Amino acid sequence: MDSAHQTGTDPRKARIEEMRRAEHARQRRNRVVVIAASAVAAAGLVAGGAVLLNTRSGDDKSTSASAGATRSSGMGGVKSGTDGAKNGGRTGSGHFVTGADGVRTWKGTLTRNHVAGPVKYPMEPPVGGDHNPVWQNCDGEVYTEPVRNENAVHALEHGAVWVTYNGKASEADVAALAAKVRRTPYTLMSPVADQKDPIMMSAWAHQRTVTGAGDPNVDKFFAAFVQGAQTPEPGAACTGGLGQ
Repeated sequence: MDSAHQTGTDPRKARIEEMRRAEHARQRRNRVVVIAASAVAAAGLVAGGAVLLNTRSGDDKSTSASAGATRSSGMGGVKSGTDGAKNGGRTGSGHFVTGADGVRTWKGTLTRNHVAGPVKYPMEPPVGGDHNPVWQNCDGEVYTEPVRNENAVHALEHGAVWVTYNGKASEADVAALAAKVRRTPYTLMSPVADQKDPIMMSAWAHQRTVTGAGDPNVDKFFAAFVQGAQTPEPGAACTGGLGQ
């Protein structure tokens, strides 16, 4: 697995680099806010504990009844969370429409909830829907083993293009595509054994088949959909997620 290295003055690359800088600055600000909030929360817990002890000393009967109500409410919350994890996620509703350029576009809704469990997608590879809270790293990463759909879909939400292939793809095409992915930020590549065509490319709500690494539609798809207009969260990180 390698990360991409940017060179040149290509406008798209410059825009992606600017988005990266903005994302890193946002992450630094968030860390400061989290640290400050944690300190305030800790102080609140200490004060709350002292109040609770005083209340118990003053009125044992009232505290016992209140604790019973709290336990009942807490158990309901835990059950709801557990059910959500077991049930997994969903994708929404819709269907693919193929354009004159060969790109299949999902017409309908694609849900975007974070879920802990597996998601049953109506297409393979998936192009959107509920997904894992952790994205698959997509800064020009080439994975030689399959990745989880739920993590890859989160990368698509961040504006990545996902290149996939099965056992029918030639070794030469796989090697050439891997080299291109390594040079391109906001992309990732992995094998998907049960996809219908040897080589496919996916972005959020979009997908197409290409005939090989030399197919001009490879460059066209990258140009249109790497951080393209379809991106639900433009500029979001493609690093700091799940690697392999």
